[in-house]
Parts: sequence; C-alpha cells; structure tokens
Amino acid sequence: HFDAQLFIENGAPGRRAVADGWMNRLLAAIPGLVRGPTEAVAVGPVLPQILKGRMPVANLPLGPAAATPLAIDKPEVASAFDRLYAAKDAIGQAYRQGRMARAELIAGLPAPPDPADSGAPAPNGFPAIAARLAGLMAHDRKIRLAVVSLGGWDTHVRQGNHAGQLAERLRPLGDGLAAFAKALGQDWQNTAVVVLSEFGRTVRENGDAGTDHGHGNAIWVLGGAVQGGRIYGEWPGLASEALYEGRDLAITTDFRAVLTVVATRHLRSPDRALSAIFPDFSPTHSGLDRLIA
Repeated sequence: HFDAQLFIENGAPGRRAVADGWMNRLLAAIPGLVRGPTEAVAVGPVLPQILKGRMPVANLPLGPAAATPLAIDKPEVASAFDRLYAAKDAIGQAYRQGRMARAELIAGLPAPPDPADSGAPAPNGFPAIAARLAGLMAHDRKIRLAVVSLGGWDTHVRQGNHAGQLAERLRPLGDGLAAFAKALGQDWQNTAVVVLSEFGRTVRENGDAGTDHGHGNAIWVLGGAVQGGRIYGEWPGLASEALYEGRDLAITTDFRAVLTVVATRHLRSPDRALSAIFPDFSPTHSGLDRLIA
C-alpha cells in the first residue's frame, strides 16, 4: 500500500526520494496563476503527499470543523502574530499566505448541507464534502486544483457485488461526484475530475469472499471538459493467459499518460513542463488525445 500510494502521489514510480507531489509541480506549470495559496486546496485532516511542495497550497479539515474558529482568529492573537511575523523573510511570507488563504476559504465556505456531517469517515460523508467543495470553488474563482482522498476500499473480506462493502462505498462516491457537478452549475462545463486509486483488486475471489491487492485498475475522468461516455485505452481481457502474474488485471495505460492529457489539454500546462511534473516519463497517449474536448 505505502509504496504504491507514494508513487501515485509523487508521480515518480520507483523513486521514493521524490518528496513533493506531482500536483504541486503541476500548479507551478499552469499559466496565468498569481501563485497564491488558494489556487490549490486539499480537503482532509492533513495535507496529502500529492500537494506537498514549494508552491503554496491550502488545507481544509473535513465537515463543519473547517469553519470552526481557531485561536489565531481572535483579534488579539492575530494582531500579536502579525507583529511577530511582520518581517519580509520566508517565514513571514509563509505566515501571511496562510492567514490570507484561511480568510479567503472560510469566507467562501458554504454551511454544511447536512447537520449529520460531523467529519464522518469517507466515503460515506463524501456527498456533503463534495457539495461544500464545489460551493467554495464557485465562490473563489482562483481555485484551480482540489484534492479529496477517500479510504475504506481494502475489501479483503465479504466484498459483495451489487450489495455489500464495495457497493456501500461506490454509492456515496457516485452520489458525491453528482453533487459536485450539480453544485458547480455552469462551471462544470470547464471542469475535469480524475478518480484513481493506487492499485486494483485480484480478479478471483479469495477464501473470505473478498479480493486481495491487485495490479491494474480503472481511472475515471469526467466533467464538461471531457469527451466521456466511452472507454479509452486497450482492454487486455480477463482470460487466464492475459492476467498479470496469472491473477490480476494487466496494466495497459500508465496513469501518468492520462494525467498529462488533463494537464496539457485542460489546464494548458506547456509540454516542456511535463518532464518536471512527471520525471523520467515520456508520454505516449495512444488515443488519449481525444479525452479532453
């Protein structure tokens, strides 16, 4: 889990020493940004690896805790910190960026749509989180990138099919994506959403009516900017001879190939920046160029 998660977030498979995230490097390559701390937002208790790096980003907790006043919000505390970090050095600049980001995001954060949303573990609380994130993005036009991480997909036992653990996780994921699209309104037409995981599950059921860690997986790309309703890439099939190591769905498309299309064709990142965003990777889109309208 840990290596696979690291590599999908740092965008450099096999290179544990790459400490920043590919999305932070992408943020540096998007033209026309003012390089402020609210242009990329992560929703969750901690900043994920995918957004770590030299570019300033914002991090919001889950649920109504996002708008809970902190000690720094008290005028006397804020004034003291303002004086303490008044210098124009790197620490002072980081402090002012953080204060500005918090003020902007809290001002634009909609109220929780459901009082029961008290930071419940994802993905069950995802629809409410997604709707609030969309409301924030519609209010703050500077936000270009956002990340939400959902857990609970390790279905080794009693996975189920149309009912069961997997279905109970997929349902709120689908509902959340629909809520996000609805809350964005017309902005959905200029949006691309990528849903991906670090690996898939085994093709065959294990002895506990679940599945184990696999290899290949599916990547969802949706939004008004996407030419959807179709499957891109090569489907290897599930015949025994086509399985990876005789047990898993084979990988036919590098996840970075999908992300480079979104980066260049949707976010207008220049091709020359791709080597910095995804080091040691040469894009071969194989028909993915039609993915973005």
